[in-house]
Amino acid sequence: MATNSLTRFSNTVENYIRFRPGYPLDLLAFMESKLSLSAQSVIADIGAGTGKLTELFLQNDNPTLAVEPNADMRAAAERLFGHFPNLQTVNGTAEITTLPDHCADFVVAGQAFHWFDQMPTKQEFLRILKPGGWVLLIWNDRNDARSEFMRDYDAFLRSFSTDLDKIDHRHIGDEQLKPFFGKNGFAYHEIDYLQTFDLEGVKGRYLSCSYAFDEKHPRHAAAMQGLNDTFEAHSDNGKVDFWYLTKVYYGQMA
Repeated sequence: MATNSLTRFSNTVENYIRFRPGYPLDLLAFMESKLSLSAQSVIADIGAGTGKLTELFLQNDNPTLAVEPNADMRAAAERLFGHFPNLQTVNGTAEITTLPDHCADFVVAGQAFHWFDQMPTKQEFLRILKPGGWVLLIWNDRNDARSEFMRDYDAFLRSFSTDLDKIDHRHIGDEQLKPFFGKNGFAYHEIDYLQTFDLEGVKGRYLSCSYAFDEKHPRHAAAMQGLNDTFEAHSDNGKVDFWYLTKVYYGQMA
């Protein structure tokens, strides 16, 4: 895992908690019907962050191992979800999780795989998976084609971000996924997902991103004005719809 990825979210934790999307319940339904997920299945959530994906499995009663190297994000997950008896947080990385051999029925990564060093991560996932276990790499992708607001928000990001193109997970494709999953290959599933925001929510959603111009950036005020203008152009009764596709790449690694 790249060194800067361990710290670059530390200043955005509270916005991440409040404004980043969780994951749709339909993801559980998909895993139950297609991958034999049950409440007894052990989940290893790698790069768990503040627990956005972890929460879905905790509420399904799954024993869940939330592996997260960023201390601020891990502490937030413990604060938010520590009351679940089926949660265990772990200070580890995708490449060195510190988990026992063959401990997980499912290894999942939400909004995180693009930060991993992929070949060491592959070996680690193979080590911690139970025989016949599944790996799911999941992203909530902004659906920029869904509405005029989403298209204009993407244009706003192109003007007011630090290294969006460099870190954008949408660069991940067959070139990375085929060697990662190996000879068994992988399959794809997608789910529509929606957040609804007022202006504060849209600003918080932007500031939850590691590439946003935060309060210390010289263009922060200009970014806030640009975001306000984008919101006002499209809001209906003080709200906008923020659309995603929850994209799931899954397989049994080899």
